Amino acid sequence: MGGRRVRPGRLRLLLRLLALLSWAPGVGAAEETPSRIPADKLLVITVATKENDGFHRFMNSAKYFNYTVKVLGQGQEWRGGDGINSIGGGQKVRLMKEVMAQYASQEDLVILFTECFDVVFAGGPEEVLKKFQKTNHKIVFAADAILWPDKRLAEKYPVVHIGKRYLNSGGFIGYAPYISHLVQEWNLQDNDDDQLFYTKVYIDPVKREAFNITLDHKCKIFQALNGATDEVVLKFENGKSRVKNTFYETLPVLINGNGPTKILLNYFGNYVPNSWTQENGCALCDFDTVDLSAVDVHPKVTIGVFIEQPTPFLPRFLDLLLSLDYPKEALKLFIHNKEVYHEKDIKVFFDKAKHEISTIKIVGPEENLSQAEARNMGMDFCRQDEKCDYYFSVDADVVLTNPRTLKILIEQNRKIIAPLVTRHGKLWSNFWGALSPDGYYARSEDYVDIVQGKRVGIWNVPYMANVYLIQGKTLRSEMSERNYFVRDKLDPDMALCRNAREMGMFMYISNRHEFGRLLSTANYNTSHFNNDLWQIFENPVDWKEKYINRDYSKIFTENIVEQPCPDVFWFPIFSERACDELVEEMEHYGKWSGGKHHDSRISGGYENVPTDDIHMKQIDLENVWLHFIREFIAPVTLKVFAGYYTKGFALLNFVVKYSPERQRSLRPHHDASTFTINIALNNVGEDFQGGGCKFLRYNCSIESPRKGWSFMHPGRLTHLHEGLPVKNGTRYIAVSFIDP
Repeated sequence: MGGRRVRPGRLRLLLRLLALLSWAPGVGAAEETPSRIPADKLLVITVATKENDGFHRFMNSAKYFNYTVKVLGQGQEWRGGDGINSIGGGQKVRLMKEVMAQYASQEDLVILFTECFDVVFAGGPEEVLKKFQKTNHKIVFAADAILWPDKRLAEKYPVVHIGKRYLNSGGFIGYAPYISHLVQEWNLQDNDDDQLFYTKVYIDPVKREAFNITLDHKCKIFQALNGATDEVVLKFENGKSRVKNTFYETLPVLINGNGPTKILLNYFGNYVPNSWTQENGCALCDFDTVDLSAVDVHPKVTIGVFIEQPTPFLPRFLDLLLSLDYPKEALKLFIHNKEVYHEKDIKVFFDKAKHEISTIKIVGPEENLSQAEARNMGMDFCRQDEKCDYYFSVDADVVLTNPRTLKILIEQNRKIIAPLVTRHGKLWSNFWGALSPDGYYARSEDYVDIVQGKRVGIWNVPYMANVYLIQGKTLRSEMSERNYFVRDKLDPDMALCRNAREMGMFMYISNRHEFGRLLSTANYNTSHFNNDLWQIFENPVDWKEKYINRDYSKIFTENIVEQPCPDVFWFPIFSERACDELVEEMEHYGKWSGGKHHDSRISGGYENVPTDDIHMKQIDLENVWLHFIREFIAPVTLKVFAGYYTKGFALLNFVVKYSPERQRSLRPHHDASTFTINIALNNVGEDFQGGGCKFLRYNCSIESPRKGWSFMHPGRLTHLHEGLPVKNGTRYIAVSFIDP
């Protein structure tokens, strides 16, 4: 006998493949151009054994485009593997195999299978079906540039000259009978790999032809982001937001954040499908919100306060908590103060707050808690209280200037949401728009626009810090584990955010309102008596709010500058607090000159008209003071001495102390300046009697200087003046000889 005998096993395989070929209608034959498939003939199938934030985002995007979605596996235990970077997923194929039996005979039905936790729709059913029909295939799988899970199979893939070569099982579309017959091939376990199963079908030439399978090589329907992050961009056109593949010039309909690309998908999900457009702004900001004005009883909120380093302007931070527009009976406070330096501030605050807030727990520096331990404890303070509806965490470097912050965040109804706060004049904020490969900061394309308020909305971000709101029920369910602030060597906020991301929980930042700002704490020197006085460079807005008279701006709008004597101008400049702290600082230093002629502090060592004073240089306040002159005195100079532009420089800046026991007055003299400022630091009639200033040429006296107000007068030639005697008490003034 001639020829080669066929082995039984191979014969069975050949017979099976022939059966597949005989089943597949029209394979190898020319077909007529099909008519357009109606949108109602498309059924989307997905698998979700749980409902997380990603699932709800997927369903909302499907609802936006009116897709019909069937969800498999709801309420079942997931047995398909551990997830990212591990094989598994077979449970999805088994569930498809079970459900497709009912659709196997519906030849006019198109099935679109897709993942859901990390997928969003960017287009509608009509677009999907049109693109599917143009392929002239019965089943189309998503394509990928990365081969998974068995790289040894690469050579068995058909060669692709343009486009992606490898199969991605995260999405596929096909006619119901073909999909049904395909999944009937499955005979493995739930924890076996679904992509490997579909891959072995595709790389088999006979099966590929029998099922008439192709891949979406140019990402016209499916866009897998893994391995393609440099190909895709956000595109705004005709009032719509789309993701565009710039390599193939296509607009994919389903965007899949597979592998390590979920943060990029979250970025795209902030815009797609039309969640935010340039024309209409934020379309989802008012979706699923709550209205606190319609409730009789406000939700119970635990506020966690964290003072982890010496922090400027802390008393004001604490007072702002009490000024929140929220019923105090609905609040509890947890305060962790790590700094002995701030214990006096906490005591003052507690004595005020205890009359308004019934429950205040303070953990002080004696406990020696780490930041992570303290934050876990604060979160537990809410988690373990079934009545706690929200946990509001706020660090001491956050200045909440909007009293409605808490209400606004609650009304947005998100599991985790933070208000945007930034450092004044900088792009530094409390969120990151993207992460670098090693998990640290990277700037997203929209970061600057969000920080500067050019794009306003609610943004899903990978990292937030300093201040945020978490739902109490979330702490008691998804986040019931305690150590959310501990992860490898990450700082507590980074650990919290990484843990939340890996759980599939979305974290949002809102810039829909002005909420406040962040303080800079890095260079806060606590070696002085009143350390905030030195913060004019680091935190200029807060310095101004604390130390500049609240009527200062009226100098330029309401013409409140007075002229008690010719060319002597009088205007508000310092707050009461500024005056008090400057006096305290000088008295704390205590080295008053004594009003002696011999003075080693000045050039030549001799003072012709000496005062009992302390120079700003002596307490290291000179640079702050000169900056104060340039920022706040110079604009007034331009207003009252029209045409004169000051350099804002002064060789002598000092605080003078007048008292009957030491120096009660000052003889007539000219100042060594172009002009002089003289700021009253305490109150006549209360702190001292007498005093004042007399300008001899004009026989004009000012005997009742107001605390915090400054005289400004020419120094040389015209304004000979003297310090009038103090009768009792102590008078303090701050003086600068400007433009000597």
